[in-house]
Amino acid sequence: MISLIAALTINRVIGIQNVIPWKLPADLVWFKRNTMNKPIIMGRITFESIGRVLPGRINIVVSHHKNKSYSDSSSVIWVNSLDEAVKVAGKSKEIMVIGGGLIYKQMLVYAHRLYLTHVAIEVKGNIKFPHYKLNEWKTIFRQSYNANVQNPYDYCFEILKRNNF
Repeated sequence: MISLIAALTINRVIGIQNVIPWKLPADLVWFKRNTMNKPIIMGRITFESIGRVLPGRINIVVSHHKNKSYSDSSSVIWVNSLDEAVKVAGKSKEIMVIGGGLIYKQMLVYAHRLYLTHVAIEVKGNIKFPHYKLNEWKTIFRQSYNANVQNPYDYCFEILKRNNF
């Protein structure tokens, strides 16, 4: 099963110049809980913006340009294509796609689930989550939260399952 996990604003922004334009610690907890012990697929720019290997997960990076500082790490598997990334992930129960924008766009058609954090702000950004047809998806989990001291924006966690799976 292939799943996409992302945090996006009201206007679908997921990043500005390869940086997440908000701080939402609850989303980091959600992300960790839903990706731990699973293979994660990401693009090189996403990997570099994270700045480190994410522990407890098989980190699969899609790129034609290996990052020399990480290329010898046994915790990172570099591949040249998304097909190769999925093959490397093997028969895992769930493969998590964690970005960036182009990777999401290419993998959306193969996704069985979407794990989305809706952040109740509108920002200008150059990286957006792709449009998806709501009638192709069913919400199987949704929980909303008000802003608080630790999390300065209203937000909602949602899991959608593709109707034909």
